[in-house]
Amino acid sequence: MTKARKSRRAGSLVLRYLVLGSWALVCLAPIVWFLTIAFRPRTEIITPSPIYWPTFSLDAWTLLINDWPIGDYLRNSIVAVTGSVIIDLALAIPAAFALSRYEFKGRDDIGFYILSTRMMAPAIVAVPIFFLFRWLGLLDTVWALMIIYAAVNLSLVTWIIRSYMLDIPKDLEDAARTNGAGDLRIMWEIVVPACLPGIITAAVIAAIFAINEFLFTLLIASTSDAYTMSVALANFTGGSDGVIYNAIALVSFIAFVPILGLVILIQGHLSRGLTMGAVKG
Repeated sequence: MTKARKSRRAGSLVLRYLVLGSWALVCLAPIVWFLTIAFRPRTEIITPSPIYWPTFSLDAWTLLINDWPIGDYLRNSIVAVTGSVIIDLALAIPAAFALSRYEFKGRDDIGFYILSTRMMAPAIVAVPIFFLFRWLGLLDTVWALMIIYAAVNLSLVTWIIRSYMLDIPKDLEDAARTNGAGDLRIMWEIVVPACLPGIITAAVIAAIFAINEFLFTLLIASTSDAYTMSVALANFTGGSDGVIYNAIALVSFIAFVPILGLVILIQGHLSRGLTMGAVKG
């Protein structure tokens, strides 16, 4: 390799790292900004004049530790979100397999009907859901949040997994049927491993939507026993103390960390799932 060619290759590599590094800074800037606000006193945040050298403070941390059971809120969020994702996958995978593998009249229409339930405004069913859970005695419980999160996201998870299953060729299934394998064995041993990136992508999307759910959480969780991180944020946006910006920033960062860790942990499967073909109708 000539010296000029090596020089061009090195210059291209440096340019690539500069572009990627700049984009990484742009993506990390809001996170770092929220974290800096969490370590600043509230008086400096709401002051009209700019402060170029902020003061380090643990006021928000002290407030959360002493006055708010933030650990319970985080636990409720993790349990409700994790349980809802498990329920969604347990129901969506067989449903997606049936909609993608069985030929029957109205199959495509049924798939669209399932997805159309996600297009409905949640406020329409808020009151009936409240009375239903009150009749079941599940108000103000994490179990109720788990069920409602799963119900809200089930149609979307089913649609995403079905789209990936449609891309899987049926040759392997035909060979397995020739060897005497049944539908359940084919689904769990052939189809599910083949579309695992799509399943992981659907699970992450469902988890993000569940964490961001506020209306049903506020409706079902009437006391702090079932409060999640999204409701905890609302506690710092009003009242006699006004908006507590440093506490909001801290709670937002704490709620963001589990999802960030999950994405980093499964980023290989997630990137494959996001790039495996187009979503089919």
